[in-house]
Amino acid sequence: MTQAAMETFRSCIPLFQALSDTARQDIILLLAEHERLTVNEITQYATLSRPAISHHLKILKDNKLVEIEQKGTQRYYSLAIDAALVQIKQLVRVVEEDCL
Repeated sequence: MTQAAMETFRSCIPLFQALSDTARQDIILLLAEHERLTVNEITQYATLSRPAISHHLKILKDNKLVEIEQKGTQRYYSLAIDAALVQIKQLVRVVEEDCL
């Protein structure tokens, strides 16, 4: 494996860790079905508490998988997966070119 392939794999670790949790996967799928939702709206669909949902949304936000729009007192969450898709595609490209 080349150094570039190893570095690409390593750079994807935080993204894979964020995506590895089923609660966060559920939130991503829920946001894919809806344009944007508040924490309270997400909580209505989930079995987790509001603080737990907020915790998972923070992890998703920190990994640039969701973005927040503030409207008055409400914070709306929506998917922002473009950067993650670029990163995953880069990993696939490196694996195909350097490892196969």
